[in-house]
Amino acid sequence: MGTAAEMLGVTPTFLRALGAAHLIEPKRSSGGHRRYSRYQLRLAARARELVDQGTPVEAACRIIILEDQLAEALRINAEYERERTAGD
Repeated sequence: MGTAAEMLGVTPTFLRALGAAHLIEPKRSSGGHRRYSRYQLRLAARARELVDQGTPVEAACRIIILEDQLAEALRINAEYERERTAGD
């Protein structure tokens, strides 16, 4: 956790807050250390951007979750459109 926090320029407490808000849930090593994926680190970096702009942590996490859901919906819609137009 310390390495991830250092990479992002945040505190371990900030990363724990993101976990409590269910934005990121790191895996645990056999020694009990938290292991963050690159995707989770990107989410944490985005959360830091929003918090640095004055957004409360809980709200920042909700915004990021909604952004992620929107991106996935747009991806699915684009895939559907490609399949639909390929059949024409």
